[in-house]
Amino acid sequence: MTTSAPASARHALERACSEVGLDAAGAEPVRVAENQIWRLPGQRVIVRIGRPGTDAAAAREVRVARWLAQQNIPAVRLVNDEQPVGADGRPVTFWVELPGLKHGSVRDIAGLLSQLHSLPVPDIELGYLDPFVRVDERLDAANTIPDRDRKWLRGLHRDLSAAWEERPAGLPDCAVHGDAWPGNLVRTSDGPLMMDLERFSVGPPEWDLVSTAVRAKTTGAVTAPEYTEFCEKYGRDVTEWEGYPILAGARELRMATYAAQHAATNEEWVDQARHRIDCLRGRSGPRPWSWKGIL
Repeated sequence: MTTSAPASARHALERACSEVGLDAAGAEPVRVAENQIWRLPGQRVIVRIGRPGTDAAAAREVRVARWLAQQNIPAVRLVNDEQPVGADGRPVTFWVELPGLKHGSVRDIAGLLSQLHSLPVPDIELGYLDPFVRVDERLDAANTIPDRDRKWLRGLHRDLSAAWEERPAGLPDCAVHGDAWPGNLVRTSDGPLMMDLERFSVGPPEWDLVSTAVRAKTTGAVTAPEYTEFCEKYGRDVTEWEGYPILAGARELRMATYAAQHAATNEEWVDQARHRIDCLRGRSGPRPWSWKGIL
């Protein structure tokens, strides 16, 4: 996590805050990377500055947050309606700071997903789920992996994309979080809630369930008893669905290319990126593979 901030990052923050009447003096960087996260002490406000060219995604996040509030789904709330605003070519959104924030448990995640998936498809523009978003971009940036591995990953991407288009029938489409892991479905002093709404879309609910299943079956981050608790709370074990290997493969590919992209700018992640690729290529034995977190 990067917590230092160049002058350009602070300038964008100050411009955005000024436009909506907030005071940026004393702002503290929480994360300054592709997306910048800032805290405004004493104001209970978190400022999120998106990547250049992500205005549509920021606007969708705002629509989603308003819809979740209308549906009484526990989620991060907007500070005001004057959002997003533009600053130095980047979209900026403002959120109520969450008290006592920590990662959610598997039970928290299952409960929140059950509430979300039970809702009718919202009458707002969300777009349809793309399980391979940014995979090509990440592979293009992954300059620390051998060309033979990059070529193999592109082939895997093509195969999984074709399988996704022909996937078996499952549960009816609904609004999905899109990135349902414990850092995004969290617990606060007020209880569990959703945050990081960037990947919200319409799609198969199994995609949200696969995130926890992969952490149990692939990475080893979730224990067998925890996964049983998750399935019991939600009421379904997605690994029993015949389409599971397709969605799990897509999630694993995204996790591997994410690590490979970031290894290009931080050598601390090179070994983990290579390990993930070795696992996918059958060079590290059977699952679970004990992948370590990136960022």
